[in-house]
Parts: sequence; structure tokens; C-alpha cells
Amino acid sequence: MRLPGVRRLLEGLLFHSRIMRPDDANIAGNVHGGTILKMIEEAGAIISTRHCNSQAGDKCVAALARVERTDFLSPMCIGEVGHVSAEISYTSRHSVEVQVNVMAENILTGAKRVTNRAALWYVPLSLANVGRITEVPPIQYEKPEQEEEGKKRYENQKLERFETKYRNDEYIAPVVNPGVTMKLMDEVAGIVAARHCKTNIVTASVDAINFHRKIQKGCIITVSGRMTFTSNKSMEIEVFVDADTLVGDTQERYRAVSAFFTYVSLNKDAKPLPVPQLVLETEEEKKRFEEGKGRYLQTKAKRQMSAQSLTQQ
Repeated sequence: MRLPGVRRLLEGLLFHSRIMRPDDANIAGNVHGGTILKMIEEAGAIISTRHCNSQAGDKCVAALARVERTDFLSPMCIGEVGHVSAEISYTSRHSVEVQVNVMAENILTGAKRVTNRAALWYVPLSLANVGRITEVPPIQYEKPEQEEEGKKRYENQKLERFETKYRNDEYIAPVVNPGVTMKLMDEVAGIVAARHCKTNIVTASVDAINFHRKIQKGCIITVSGRMTFTSNKSMEIEVFVDADTLVGDTQERYRAVSAFFTYVSLNKDAKPLPVPQLVLETEEEKKRFEEGKGRYLQTKAKRQMSAQSLTQQ
């Protein structure tokens, strides 16, 4: 018999379950998106760290380098059991890709549904020298095409990280235990979305959380968000985490984390509502809007391709 909260690793899989309680709720009564993000990241960190320590060598801890994408497919309710499953889907010499699925279970009826899917990238940092990245043990693929597809995803995310570096003039740094920061970012994005719509809002997806620099102990962090794009039924909010160093010889403010959150507006029956369109006043706002539109159309095209492939199967 398996008890809630017990974790298991078997053939590259990890499972974690816990019941959702009232303090996990947002203002709409559903489980807070930040809570789900924290559970997803914890599962990814556990399975990556275990895998990276599965062979002889320096002991290490897996640090989150990038959240590729998180889709919120269905709200999770208080009283339901959240089941998180994580699987390592690709390894390069110095990184691990983890695919995570979240399911909600009604423990009264036994009914289950998928609520979230996410892809995350981790790198192993040596415990003896945290600044050094260790090598990742390879995994065995069931089919050659799985490795080929994983390599394509690795190259794509690597390219996008370089583009982010060029755009923000910041590098991407792996971070240990970023769950609290991610939850704060979701809260700020939710405030921005709620102020714009003045209705019930829920997280629909999170696109590419990039960790630019580590947040040092003693820093004061500022989390800010701005709306960049609106479609008929969704809003994109860009969220930043800036850190101020107050202790030490050099005092500075630097960009620590950035991400794009997508929200939708819902009525009392949880049906989508039209979103008020964003008023653009400056050239910079128009530029951000067009960039957000490009991300929106790209995501829409990917979903259509996925739906077509499932239909063909």
C-alpha cells in the first residue's frame, strides 16, 4: 500500500502525491498555479539529482536551469489529490530534460484528469565545488528516434537561451530550490491579469522561465509584471525578479529571473470570457505586443499540430 506523499523511483520514473488543502487556494477557490509549479519543480529536482548521483563520482545536486513550458490544462480543486509524475526524457553531457505530468484525483469518486504538463532542464552542480557542473550519466532510450527528438529539443532550448541572453544582456544560471520564487512570480502575474480584467482569472501556461543569476543570501527581491499581449481570450504577462545586494563590498541590482505567463478570464461557471484589449501608447509597448503575438501564434500552431498528430494516430 502506498501512502500520500511517498516518493518512488523506478526505471527513471518518480511519483509524488499530496492532498490539496485550503491554504493552497487562490481567490477563486482553485489550487494556486504557483503551488502546482512548486510541486512540478520539486519532482524534477528529485529525479534529476537521483539520476546524476547514480554512478560513481562527485556527489552533486541538480539545479533548475530553465522551465521550458508549463501548460495548465484544467484547474485543480481543494480536496483533490494531486499526483505528480516525472520522467527523464533526454540527457546531454551536462544537462537533464525532465517531463512532468500532474493529475487530479477526486478521492470520493476515483475520477482522475490531467491538469498540467511541463518540461524542465536541470544541470548537476558539484557539492564539493558548487560552481562546477559535473557530467550527467546517459540514459537508455527505447527507440533511436527518442534520442534524436530529445537532441532537437536540447538544441532548440539552447538557441532560445542564447536569444534570451542577447535580448536581456544576461546569462542563464542554474538555481537550486527556485520553487518559492516561481510561486511569487505567478502571484504577481495573477494580480496584473486580475487588475486588467476585473474578473476571475486562472493560469493557462508558463512559457520559458529563465534563471539569469543566482539570488544571493541577504538580497532583497522585487517581483514586477507587465502585460505584453492580449488575444480575444488570453493575456500574456511578462514577469521579472530583480535582486538588490545589501551586504558586501559591491551593492547592485540585477535581473535574476524572467518569464512569460498566460492567463485566461473565466465567468462564475468557469467558462472563458472575452479579454479587454490592451491599449498601446508607446512604440516600445507596440513592439512588445508584436513579440507577444508571435509567441501566441507559435504556441497556437504547435497545439494544432499536436492535435492533428493525435487524430492521425
